[in-house]
Amino acid sequence: MTATAQQTHFDKMVRNAYRKMLRALKAPLNDTDRRLIKDAFELAQEAHRPQTRKSGEPYILHPLAVATICAEEIGLGPTAIAVALLHDVVEDSQIPLDTIRQKFGPHIARMVDGLTKLDSAYNAESPQAENFRKVLGTLVEDVRVVLIKMADRLHNMRTLSSVPRHKQLKTAAETSYIYAPLAHRLGLHTIKTEFMDLCLKTTEPETYHDIARKLAETRRERNRYINEFIKPLRPKLDEMGVPYDIYGRPKSIYSIWNKIQTKRVPFEEIYDLFAVRIVIDVPPDREKKFCWEAYSIVTDTYRGLTDRFKDWITMPKSNGYESLHATVVGPQGKFVEVQIRSTRMDEIAERGYAAHWKYKGIKNQPDVFEQWLDSVREMMEDQSGSAVEFLDNFKNNNLFHEEIFVYTPKGDLKVLPKGATALDFAFSIHSDVGYHCVAVKVNNKLAPMGEKLQSGDQVEVITSKNQKPSEDWLKIVVTGKARSKIRSAMKEERRKMGEFGKEALERKLRNLKLEISDEIVDKIYRHFDFPSHIDLFYAIYTGQITIERIFKDFTVEGNTLVEVSQKVEEAKPTETASPRKRDLTKARLMINGEDAERYTYTLANCCNPVQGDDIFAYVTANATLKIHRATCPNADHLMANYGYRIMKAEWVYTPGTTFVADLKITGIDDGPGVIQRLSQAISSDLNLNIRNFSIAGDQGYFEGRISLVVHNTDQLNIAIRSLLKLPNVSTVTRV
Repeated sequence: MTATAQQTHFDKMVRNAYRKMLRALKAPLNDTDRRLIKDAFELAQEAHRPQTRKSGEPYILHPLAVATICAEEIGLGPTAIAVALLHDVVEDSQIPLDTIRQKFGPHIARMVDGLTKLDSAYNAESPQAENFRKVLGTLVEDVRVVLIKMADRLHNMRTLSSVPRHKQLKTAAETSYIYAPLAHRLGLHTIKTEFMDLCLKTTEPETYHDIARKLAETRRERNRYINEFIKPLRPKLDEMGVPYDIYGRPKSIYSIWNKIQTKRVPFEEIYDLFAVRIVIDVPPDREKKFCWEAYSIVTDTYRGLTDRFKDWITMPKSNGYESLHATVVGPQGKFVEVQIRSTRMDEIAERGYAAHWKYKGIKNQPDVFEQWLDSVREMMEDQSGSAVEFLDNFKNNNLFHEEIFVYTPKGDLKVLPKGATALDFAFSIHSDVGYHCVAVKVNNKLAPMGEKLQSGDQVEVITSKNQKPSEDWLKIVVTGKARSKIRSAMKEERRKMGEFGKEALERKLRNLKLEISDEIVDKIYRHFDFPSHIDLFYAIYTGQITIERIFKDFTVEGNTLVEVSQKVEEAKPTETASPRKRDLTKARLMINGEDAERYTYTLANCCNPVQGDDIFAYVTANATLKIHRATCPNADHLMANYGYRIMKAEWVYTPGTTFVADLKITGIDDGPGVIQRLSQAISSDLNLNIRNFSIAGDQGYFEGRISLVVHNTDQLNIAIRSLLKLPNVSTVTRV
């Protein structure tokens, strides 16, 4: 294709994408809105004109796709569409934010700024965490910024195949670590589900495609069963005399994979691969009546399991989700989950916060989104911690999936994450109540401040003006608000005490003819790995480090301090005067395209990579490298918070190398023969060495852990398949 023909082809793609975006808008555009979108598109097209994506397509197709997702899948309006078109302009072109402000006004400029990465963040401990904190800062002012960010991330995940493998893993880790939980918290169920499916497709492609294939193979049988289940319900639902829809929906690939992992059963033994949904189209004031009537019809037709019934209509989830969930015993004795909700509830369940605005102000409907935003605002007010600390607190305590409902003595309701303590409850009432908490009563009985609360508990907080937070309180609380407030109080206390340590350091420096300065203090606290100046001064005051110890590592040169031996700042290839003799028994790796022998590295103990595993390298604090599996339990945290420390790593096949891999085996305990069968299968049939073997049986069930010495993942997978074929073995999983 000639350059002219290619340009004509690209222009046609852009025109079609622009028209698709306009068609996706839910409401008709007036002249002002149409002009706004056209101006935003033209500026974005001009800014991105010379740029292409990794796929080779014009870059402008990305903001157009993001804008289309915002309109079609989230339901946002013209202002958000304009911002979506402009979201990469300031970051990826020479057009400054002032131009956006002059052309589109201060509000759109603030939204675009919220979506623009911080240049200064690249000198921070974690650029990703700093930038995410910036986005959340805009969230409390205009939630559409985060919704656009969700659309941006969704399109990046959908087109991830065009980027290098190590970048795919990093993007997927960030998505599962923070974006998917945030989508859940904002009620964006459809987007959250697709995020998790795409993450699984990226990190474990074989597993993803295997489940997808099995779902496709069982679709006809599944549809036949759903029709059989629905058939006796229809006549009874018709008698209600209101419009309704009833249908089956398959579970997501990720949720099926998660069930395989948690229940330790193969795909063929999972019965609830789908849920049946009943959606009733009635006005809000009649929703509860007809939802309960439909529930009665379902449980009259099929036997319900009371212990698996969930009522999220009487008490909606904190992300706005409302529905009745009933699990019943269907034909052939299979368990079937039935979800019953109104049209309004269904729209909020699928599109979350965006749909929430449509129904805002409905009588007797608590505004759970605004309550949540208030808690985020409180977290944003405390800037004392690091961005990584903030992100961890936000993720663990503001994006929780399960919550409990606790009451004050006056009957006011507080929603807390599952596992929250009485001290968390005290801080949820007010910071001062938390600071001065001396005792608590749970259900009118005195209880420890660390007592874990249950739904329905009534809690009374007893306070004293003389009470102050202590370091031990951080071990008691789990919520982000309580942690940040306690840390803030402790830092203030440390700051006051640290003044005495600072004076001691000043006296020493004056004796050396030096004046204390930020530059000098920076050198000292970084050298000894203290988090901040305050922590250094506090450590001097408490005697954790002495002035004498400090000046063993520093000397005076000119008008400043110099370290006696400089520390290595970053991972660098090992300098050698002559080529080293390669250890032929050690697996060969490539790191960033170079022979890994030039670096100091070790295989991570948390995931024990084996030759053939998908891997990445992580630069540790002491400048050495750790090689992790892409599916390591710590991978999401490392890639999401410390992406700048991640390096590309890949195996170079090396015969003769060995690795230790751990397997967990469960099954039916039929006596001493279990151990013999397992040992024979591994040692005799597979000719593998067993490094370690432990097994325990109880009440007809056994669980064993075996450490095998293998050459690569192919050999390990053969071992797993062989063990699964043994009689009475239920599951074999890699630890």
